[in-house]
Amino acid sequence: MAGSTGARLPLQGGLPPGEALTGAVREIACDESGFSGTNLLDPATPVIVHAGVDLTRDEAAALISTLRSGFRFSPDEVKSRQFLRRREAAEAVQWFLSALRGRAHVHLVDKEFFLATRVVDLLLAEPSYAAGTRLSGDRRPAAALHRAGRAAGPGWAAFLAAVVEMLRTKRRDRADDRSVERFFAARDALRRHVGDAQAGAVLDALDPARVAAVQARLYAGDRTIPPPLEPLLPALAETVLHWSAGRRRVLVIHDEQSALTEDRLRRLQAVLAARDPAGPSPLAGLVMTDSRDDPRVQAADLLAGVARRMSGTPGDGPLRPLLSPAPGHDPGAVVATHDPNAVTAEQEPT
Repeated sequence: MAGSTGARLPLQGGLPPGEALTGAVREIACDESGFSGTNLLDPATPVIVHAGVDLTRDEAAALISTLRSGFRFSPDEVKSRQFLRRREAAEAVQWFLSALRGRAHVHLVDKEFFLATRVVDLLLAEPSYAAGTRLSGDRRPAAALHRAGRAAGPGWAAFLAAVVEMLRTKRRDRADDRSVERFFAARDALRRHVGDAQAGAVLDALDPARVAAVQARLYAGDRTIPPPLEPLLPALAETVLHWSAGRRRVLVIHDEQSALTEDRLRRLQAVLAARDPAGPSPLAGLVMTDSRDDPRVQAADLLAGVARRMSGTPGDGPLRPLLSPAPGHDPGAVVATHDPNAVTAEQEPT
């Protein structure tokens, strides 16, 4: 057994580039924090954070070594949970972020807002791997639904729970599946407390036959529909679009993550390429690695964990450029960067 010998299992997933990469290609190391599988309503992890760093191995190793020299961390990895518990955490965080200035990017996704985008993009439109990203078009209906839902009281939580139950099609007894019926009962209960016209229009437009058809496609294993309860894929798309900047391709080096299968990544690659049919996809490929073997991924992991665990920090602290506004003010996916010349946050559509 691997556990008794110390051997590692082969890395799963990824999309290694099939050809020699030429032209402008940027290699970005990434990791996430807050992944909770299909349990998107876990109050302990309301956001998922995807971080990327543009560092060489030597630069990342020097950064981690400097952090480790002042703290007693594991010899394998520096973790944000340990990092933030230290007495000297504030000073260390400030140094860490300063060292990454212009070399790091963080994308945060509020999981409740992600579910609102799924209602709009998958249940009211043709499902696409562009769903949940800037490529899906107008996000104002999803933002209106999220804002009005949160103001509607407990019916919002019941509605989101019904969305999750209906879209979670694995390991379910389909013989007595009434999840679509329960979803519309929750929709009707929420609708009675929603006065916003745009949010009301979204709820009214939901059609039982169409919703049941989407669920049937999920049951049938239709791979053209993106995994409905997986926010990591649209977060990865936003990371790639940020680093590509419309001018170069991005080769992602990523800690192993079960959601990033080859089939899903190929579909995402094709969707990203649709922005410029004349050129190659900005996603050149994704190579899985073990974070213990790559200090760049360790740096991305630490950055993602710090951003998630300190996302509620107010004021002008050292993490402010990485943070979304307080929950409820901007429920959308927020893009933040250490580049002082870049926009620091993507505000909720108005």
